[in-house]
Amino acid sequence: MIESDSSPTVSDASSNDGDLGVLLRRSPPSSTAAEQALLGAILTNNKAYERVSDFLEPAHFSDPLNGRIYEAIARRIERGQLADPVTMRAEFEHTGVLDAAGGPAYLAKLLTAMVGIVNAGDYGRVIHDAWVRRQLIDIGETVVNNAFGARPDLDGSDQIAASEEALFKLATERGQEGGFVSFTKALTEAVSVATKAYQRTGDVVGLTSGLRDFDKRTGGLHPSDLIILAGRPAMGKTALATKIAFSAARSILRDAEDSGEKPKGSVAIFSLEMSSEQLATRILSGEAEVSGEKIRRGDIGQKEFDRFVRVARELQRLPLYIDDTPAISLSAMRTRCRRLARTQGLSLVVVDYLQLMRPAIGTKPDSRVLEISMITQGLKAIAKELSVPVIALSQLSRQVESREDKRPMLSDLRESGSIEQDADAVMFVYRDEYYLQQRQPKDSAYDSNDKFQVATEEWQRKMALVHNKAELILEKQRHGPTGMIQLYFEGEYTRFGDLDVIHE
Repeated sequence: MIESDSSPTVSDASSNDGDLGVLLRRSPPSSTAAEQALLGAILTNNKAYERVSDFLEPAHFSDPLNGRIYEAIARRIERGQLADPVTMRAEFEHTGVLDAAGGPAYLAKLLTAMVGIVNAGDYGRVIHDAWVRRQLIDIGETVVNNAFGARPDLDGSDQIAASEEALFKLATERGQEGGFVSFTKALTEAVSVATKAYQRTGDVVGLTSGLRDFDKRTGGLHPSDLIILAGRPAMGKTALATKIAFSAARSILRDAEDSGEKPKGSVAIFSLEMSSEQLATRILSGEAEVSGEKIRRGDIGQKEFDRFVRVARELQRLPLYIDDTPAISLSAMRTRCRRLARTQGLSLVVVDYLQLMRPAIGTKPDSRVLEISMITQGLKAIAKELSVPVIALSQLSRQVESREDKRPMLSDLRESGSIEQDADAVMFVYRDEYYLQQRQPKDSAYDSNDKFQVATEEWQRKMALVHNKAELILEKQRHGPTGMIQLYFEGEYTRFGDLDVIHE
């Protein structure tokens, strides 16, 4: 394999100034020899292009001339035409591309530089690796310059976010490392998943949500899925997402205890709206059955407080992690998820909520729809890269309030086009009790006490039918059926659970 041309060495200078001088004199990584050898190989046999076309682009060449030659050769091959020294010479003479390099003689130089067609892929990787390292140098220089005050509009936290965003962009744009998977391998993986599902008891194939009827409908939470949970304010989005996250973490802990090992996964909650302390209090309130409102006021007795502390000790072993950074950027979220996956294992990510996420530092999307599209695509990318389900909460537009039937629809999603398109599943949480409570009859609206009494009794009858009930409307599911799932909601503890409609 051809190595990079520039492999500088740092002298043993005794002073810092000497070291700095050596650093400043270093040339960026490049490999002109590899570039010429690759171009020569492709001109000799166009099949060599197939070995690099899926990851190598003209911009990756350190010599702009070689990049333009590669682009011209690729253009002809993509059109199904022959690209050899004869055909390319005519094109280059017409465009004058080779004038700066001495004319057609440069083509002959490329042919003599070619070492072997079989090595074309290695040449391409050397070129690509040198380009990646040049980009890293550019990012590093930008980080240093900004730290010295080149961007006074960015504080320290913004500069860190901008650096993470630049690295994230480089990591995603450096060229696709994937490729085709043979159908045999895909079938083997499919059979493996089906075997695990068959051997499991119950209906849950993926990670449990802690909600019986939801797991039956969906098979649980599946890796690589982006799930959107939406609803109007006060419907209980955060409470439901917290319930799912807590149940998943408890399931991971139980599996570990059964096998006598440490938990092999964890649950990450990015709480952009509530603090970690508020979220922990909500979980404790539900598990200890102590009103969150009483906890905040300190209006609890000794027994309740003791129960609260006991449950807290039991829950502290849960593999549950909360990040309450406000307005977190997509790149920062991805970095923290990768770090958690590497150190603790990662099984589920919950984002509350996506409209509060910040776009990439330095980017200014033309519209809010485009900004949300970038965020949802990024969340889906995190789900696929780390092979974990991602649940992202979303707000609904106000148009829900203008309808008689206030059950949400896909069109009610804010910036719904991109969210609906990127999601594997979209579900809405709805509580009829919340809206019916606001329509309690007032005596001033009736001309007689009898009419007011009749209206009040009718309102109480309707309230009894929907009391402590919620609906989880599964509006979209790529891998299964849709429909409505009834849930139990206990407002005092802000918690959801299964609703037993048979024996109620």
